[in-house]
Amino acid sequence: MESKRFLFVSADAALITDLAWQVHREGHDVKYHIEAERDREIGDGFVPKTDDWEAEVDWADVIVFDDIWVGADIGTGQLAADLRERGNAVVGGTPNTDHLEEDRGYAMEILEEQGVNTVEHHIFNDFDEGIRHVKENPAPYVIKPLGEVQNVKRLLYVGNEDDGSDVVDVLKAYKKAWGHRMKGFQLQRKVEGVEVAICGFFNGNEFIDQVNFNFEHKKLFPGNIGPSTGEMGTSMFWAGQNRLFEETFGKLEDWLAEEGYVGSIDLNCIVNETGIYPLEFTPRFGYPTIALQEESIESSTGEFFYDLAHGNDPQPEVHNGYQIGVRIVLPPFPFDDEKTYDENSRNAAVVFETDSRDGIHLEDAKKVDGQWRVAGDNGMPIVVTGKGDTMQAAREQAYDRIDDIVMPNMYYRDDIGERWIDGDGDRLQAWGYLGPHGE
Repeated sequence: MESKRFLFVSADAALITDLAWQVHREGHDVKYHIEAERDREIGDGFVPKTDDWEAEVDWADVIVFDDIWVGADIGTGQLAADLRERGNAVVGGTPNTDHLEEDRGYAMEILEEQGVNTVEHHIFNDFDEGIRHVKENPAPYVIKPLGEVQNVKRLLYVGNEDDGSDVVDVLKAYKKAWGHRMKGFQLQRKVEGVEVAICGFFNGNEFIDQVNFNFEHKKLFPGNIGPSTGEMGTSMFWAGQNRLFEETFGKLEDWLAEEGYVGSIDLNCIVNETGIYPLEFTPRFGYPTIALQEESIESSTGEFFYDLAHGNDPQPEVHNGYQIGVRIVLPPFPFDDEKTYDENSRNAAVVFETDSRDGIHLEDAKKVDGQWRVAGDNGMPIVVTGKGDTMQAAREQAYDRIDDIVMPNMYYRDDIGERWIDGDGDRLQAWGYLGPHGE
């Protein structure tokens, strides 16, 4: 495809740097805007920048938003919808699709209206009411905060006790510590099974044929121990529109078409022998999922997103195997501690012991005089990926690449992909959700 003009817009956290870098390396004209002042250095030296994205709208062939947030009064879904109304080609959501992530109760309503099976769930705006519900209906529950604190990952709690007593104790603690900010929460009945996210790419009218199935690793330490993070790594594969897709996004296709949604949309589910139970939407790119998807799309990434934004029918060539991505982090991730970050991580050098940059993807990084350095203040500079015919082969490639990286104080999980090898894949196959090779 001839060179096109791409405008990437980030309101916060500069999440889409790697995609902008990938499209730029393919020879397309790229301009990247980061609204948050503390993150504006991210991507410096890798991607051309602009201080005024709105002035570049008419220049761009494609406009790409990275998240659902712009500010307290407007989300990117509204901006994307307004721009599409003007005739611009935009990768982004709508106010209603933004709402899927902002309001978990609304998300469950949409699923139920479209005939998708859901797990038992209840919304509470009062801690005492939630505690009373658990005591009257003893069972293990998941606590999911709503509103402004829902992105404080450590507040999500997965209950372990059959009588729900640990959930009661946590709700009492949250009432004291977070009652002034945590205005509501969802109690979701805990379901045992395999956790799998179904990710489709929607062109405004329909899903493309290829579907991405990924497995998130959100706890900080190997073995799913420790505090919850945004994500420490992902394993995945691509397949066709199988049973997992048909019973979830297959039923949502008309609703998304009415919305005019364009881009990646992800539905995290628990799957077992009795059914598929959706947990939550990600109506945007996932991170670091998008870096791993880039790695596994073996045709032009720019052409793929150009076609998607223009309502065409993209036919990406994807890796026919397995992929894993590992997030490399620095102190104090996943917590905020400016002193610790300044002492251990700010402007730290990212040193490579090989000339190859295969499988190395940007998060909070910049390049100064040819030297990769840590940027921003989040402590997650890069993602390292690997792929192979088996999940184990993908693991070996990714971790071999990590062995060639030197960053003082860096840490990462060394078990990404092991859940699939240890039985998740066999269980999904035995329950009839996957055909041969994940088809």
